[in-house]
Amino acid sequence: MSSPSGAGKTTLSRKLLATDNNITMSVSATTRAKRPGEEDGKDYHFVSKPQFELMVARGELLEWATVFGNMYGTPKAPVEKALAAGRDVLFDIDWQGTQQLSQAMENDLVRVFILPPDAETLQDRLIHRQQDSAMVIAKRMAKAPDEISHWAEYDYVIVNAEVETAFAEVKAVLVAERLKRRRQVGLTQFVRELTAKL
Repeated sequence: MSSPSGAGKTTLSRKLLATDNNITMSVSATTRAKRPGEEDGKDYHFVSKPQFELMVARGELLEWATVFGNMYGTPKAPVEKALAAGRDVLFDIDWQGTQQLSQAMENDLVRVFILPPDAETLQDRLIHRQQDSAMVIAKRMAKAPDEISHWAEYDYVIVNAEVETAFAEVKAVLVAERLKRRRQVGLTQFVRELTAKL
């Protein structure tokens, strides 16, 4: 799931994780400073720049990018472990990360882009979450048009005007994707056994 900062992807991700036990959140590694209330290993793996660069060099990341001067990346091992256990993995990443994930795991990836209903709402959300300075908010607003310009690279686009409606739409995408024939593990055997008894 991707969006410009403040469009609501983190809120929607948290709601999805709280209501669906078969989803694991991919915890990104980052070089940025911890925000108030964030926990290492839960919200992010907070690492130094040299540690991050070592992870890149060792091929330990599925994707990585530099955003607002900080490095972010997805550790490969936990994602592969969750998928092998039959769990879905939720990624809260930007368009650069999505492009890299598309190359690394194209057949398994479902891309959802979250849009704000308008520019005023986006700015209000950034101000009211009280996590960033006025200068950082201005930078995020200036970058939003470039981030939004990548919407067409996604499979689904949801306008988050009202969080409960947007959340229902995110859940609908998840149900539809899980019902795709190629994603239903054991379906061929089930159909064989069903038709053998008819």
